[in-house]
Amino acid sequence: VQLQASGGGLVQAGGSLRLSCGVSGPITSRYAMGWYRQAPGKDREFVAATSRSDGTSYYADSVQGRFSVSKDNAKNAVYMQMNRLKPEDTAIYYCVVNPYGLATLRLQRGGDVFGQGTLVTVSS
Repeated sequence: VQLQASGGGLVQAGGSLRLSCGVSGPITSRYAMGWYRQAPGKDREFVAATSRSDGTSYYADSVQGRFSVSKDNAKNAVYMQMNRLKPEDTAIYYCVVNPYGLATLRLQRGGDVFGQGTLVTVSS
């Protein structure tokens, strides 16, 4: 399984960006798909994820209400719409899939497959 993320860039605080990630390789309906991020000097953290089977989604508290994760099973893709961006959202964003499902991905219990990151920079 390989992942290719795109859509990062430079945006002013309060602006919006949409990240996209295409997944190549065999994945099943049990997979979860989502995003992590890593800010400078910080550990990588969970941002948002969705179940490929029923679209159930989870969000980190810091992005709840501002970010929205979605999927397109036909295209093997996952997206994240990021609104009302803040300078503290500045990070490298990584697309991730997990064959064991949403809870495993969200709780970082193993099995994560990460793509290369895409840089999001939010200026104040």
